[in-house]
Amino acid sequence: MEIYIPELLKGLLPRALLEECQTLTIEKGHYLFHQGHKPQWMFFIVNGEAILSRTNPRGEIVILQRCKNGFVSEASLFTDVYHCDAIASQIAQSITLPISSFKKALDDPAFALRWVQLLSKEIMRLRTVSERLTLKDIPSKLIHLIKTEGKDGVLNIQTDLKSIASEIGVTHEALYRTIAAMEKNGSLKKQSNYLKLSTKTITKI
Repeated sequence: MEIYIPELLKGLLPRALLEECQTLTIEKGHYLFHQGHKPQWMFFIVNGEAILSRTNPRGEIVILQRCKNGFVSEASLFTDVYHCDAIASQIAQSITLPISSFKKALDDPAFALRWVQLLSKEIMRLRTVSERLTLKDIPSKLIHLIKTEGKDGVLNIQTDLKSIASEIGVTHEALYRTIAAMEKNGSLKKQSNYLKLSTKTITKI
């Protein structure tokens, strides 16, 4: 059976790596990898969603990244162990590659340059996330999330609000209250599968 390879990977990976690509279906709630385990595979999420998380000293789960289309294990390419857990928040399709083969392929300067360019874009995305976390109030964090992660003021909700709360660094109770207040003042509309900023909110920002 022919394996579906996303265009991003076709443009990124050398032929030898493309031939080693395999598909993997991860059911909701199942792990791609565990923190502390030896890295063996690179994972590229094609559809669905995977969440990277760690447990803080207070025993709370902190979401580090929500990935809907991209690599989730690139930070472990040159480490002895995975630095976090990766779990499917909904059923997900992934392309998997042996890490050992990926490392060897980086001896090719052209591939190495393409890989660095991809990582540079990821750094820019993470800086956007860091910017969001420095905002002082919850409405500002939520508006920032919708504008940067959504499209035209609309953020599709593919998991639940608890995941969104963890991503912006607030409790889910505080997020629920904020959404209710923003709906009341007309700055936000909430449906079961999306959050939408009002036109006046988008214009104001």
